[in-house]
Amino acid sequence: MEPGGIITTVTDGDTVVLDDGRIIRMIGTQAPKLPLGREGYPTWPLAREAKVALEAVALNKPVQLGFGGEKIDRYGRILAHVFVTTPEGEIWAQQAMVAKGLARVYSFPDNRACLDLLFAGEGRARLGGLGIWADPYYSIRAADAPGDLLARAGHYELVEGRVLLAEQRGGRVYLNFGRFYKEDFTAVIEAPALRLFAEAGVDPLSLDNAFLRIRGWVDDRDGPRIEVTHPEQIEVLALQ
Repeated sequence: MEPGGIITTVTDGDTVVLDDGRIIRMIGTQAPKLPLGREGYPTWPLAREAKVALEAVALNKPVQLGFGGEKIDRYGRILAHVFVTTPEGEIWAQQAMVAKGLARVYSFPDNRACLDLLFAGEGRARLGGLGIWADPYYSIRAADAPGDLLARAGHYELVEGRVLLAEQRGGRVYLNFGRFYKEDFTAVIEAPALRLFAEAGVDPLSLDNAFLRIRGWVDDRDGPRIEVTHPEQIEVLALQ
């Protein structure tokens, strides 16, 4: 960890600005989004509430920064875990937001530290119906409802279902959740991601008939699909 400075601005529920002008993207989480000047961009439900909650945790307080992978994104923002210093002790801002149900776990292949703790906090908030988990906008989607998933193309979603067939073709692994591969939901694991799976000791081909939760951005290529770039996008809920 290293000293960060004082948080002078909270931009939204996962982005803050330090007194030296550095913008910190709180890695490992995704809070509901505000337009922030983007024309035509919608305000996600509970976005303002998330911003207010993070202000209560961190605004005008000193912080330290922790790193678990890439330190700067393509926009020049610092990618860090934010630890807020308070008289009562240190608060891990990401964990606090996830615990309130005002952020969900959101990871990248080059930045995967501390995700197990964030997943645990997210699970508790979801079971408690806190924050976003009480809003249908953030509902977990059913893998066997491809029409509903197509309607969410371009959105970041959590999708649950049972794998009908796990197969490798052309250097990719496909986790098929239905018989009609050009219509049903599919999770696609490209070759670079397969190397990360191998390093983690996870064989995606062993997931035949497993009940999974997959998180990622839904697109529409031969039906709804999510590209999986690293193992943490897949949670195994049951193997049989």
